[in-house]
Amino acid sequence: MSVATQEGATEGGGALATDGKQPGEPEGMATEAHWYALYTRSHCEQLVHDQLAAKGFRLFLPKIEVWSRRGGKRHRIWVPMLPGYLFLHHAMDKLSYIEVVKARGLVRVLGERWDRLAVVSEEEIDTLRRVMHAHLPARHFPYLRAGQRVRITGGPLAEVEGIFVQDKPDKGLVVISVDLLQRSVAVEVDCTLVVAA
Repeated sequence: MSVATQEGATEGGGALATDGKQPGEPEGMATEAHWYALYTRSHCEQLVHDQLAAKGFRLFLPKIEVWSRRGGKRHRIWVPMLPGYLFLHHAMDKLSYIEVVKARGLVRVLGERWDRLAVVSEEEIDTLRRVMHAHLPARHFPYLRAGQRVRITGGPLAEVEGIFVQDKPDKGLVVISVDLLQRSVAVEVDCTLVVAA
């Protein structure tokens, strides 16, 4: 599937509600559109996207192209960039929220309740769009924070645990300590081989 086709498949039509509150609208109506994160069941991102797009919601399902092996042959396929998530741009009111949560395969809209939903920034959505359209190699990557306890999953240090310290975009430092001696050593590792412990 080409990126041009993919963009059309992931960017939905117009939203159901207007961006601004109109005179006479009932209280509790949202006043402007925001981006919201929709959490889906495993492998249901496209299913949720298609159902909500058919209802007129504006959606964004970022995808990346990865290698896949099927039938003994390798080929490239499009997969969700952030497995389990897609994004909805809408001025959310209670009726719209009810329509959204009816989608088969949707687990929930991130946030406390319909009028306190977590908002994704326009800058983060723009960044995801730019990554998708850049045609550069991309891959899934663990979300790690500096200072987080991690475990190395492969290579000569497999199963070693330490504290993650960000160093370079593709490499990180894992600090391994001996508490009794109050001494540490930092080892440079491939970040793809590090997961949260």
